Amino acid sequence: MRLVSLEGGGTGMVEGEMLVDLSPALLAAGFEPSMRSLISLAGVKSFAALGVLATGAPRSPLADARLAAPVPLPGAVVAAPVNYADHMAEMSEVLDIRSLGVFLKARSSVTGPGSTVRLPYTDRRFDQEGELAAVIGRETSGADEDEALDAVFGYTCLLDVTMRGGEDRSTRKSFPTFTPTGPWIVTADELGDPGALRLTCSVNGVVRQDASTAELVWSVARVISYASSVMTLFPGDVVATGTPAGVGPIVDGDRVEVTIERIGTLGVEVSSAGAVACPTLGARRGPVPPPSGPGPSSPGSTPRS
Repeated sequence: MRLVSLEGGGTGMVEGEMLVDLSPALLAAGFEPSMRSLISLAGVKSFAALGVLATGAPRSPLADARLAAPVPLPGAVVAAPVNYADHMAEMSEVLDIRSLGVFLKARSSVTGPGSTVRLPYTDRRFDQEGELAAVIGRETSGADEDEALDAVFGYTCLLDVTMRGGEDRSTRKSFPTFTPTGPWIVTADELGDPGALRLTCSVNGVVRQDASTAELVWSVARVISYASSVMTLFPGDVVATGTPAGVGPIVDGDRVEVTIERIGTLGVEVSSAGAVACPTLGARRGPVPPPSGPGPSSPGSTPRS
């Protein structure tokens, strides 16, 4: 099933082109009408229990709904750096996830479908990175790889917006609006194996990234297993699994779309309104990004040596 969070509060289920409002049923059962409640119910009971909530629930056109991030303020956003070999090559990186482990993005960077990515600086390069993300469904610590996917509630699309440079990854990726997610969560029972999903990311209709999750250096299960060995994962935490080759600069006025097979399309706009000069000096340090690619160049987009 496809589950959404709504702007202003509430949650629902998507059936075709209709939105099923689950909030009244959750309230009647004594639960807060939120995605966390749905995650809790699925963990205590089953995914089938979520379907029961839809019985007799109000329905309205999905096109009329304003969707929020599926998990609006996750406890943690855990991310996998350099988890596709082709991205490692395009960035001239000498290390991948096997050496780098995972890193954290600020949970305040999370936003939803149809939102606007706001670029903070006028003199830095910002790139798009499309990724598959897993939403954790139960408290997990030290999970073996063969049981790690049992901890997943569902999957969603994620855009990891990145400022290029030498600052710490968490700094360069944690600005407000830098982690769009959505448009919904497809529950793990419906999606099945996340190990061979086609992922594309386009800017202004031009495809920049086109890959399969079969190409991950560390599989989704291994990323979750490793992350759970470093920290305890809690229900609602989001685990981003890495981006393939094809990253490139995004600028004011762009539209970015991430599409993942069996999930859907996450679309956002880009704006530089209110941007200022960057106060840090990392612009000419760090991994060498690929050339500007098919999209327009941004300030500071010349590859660095």
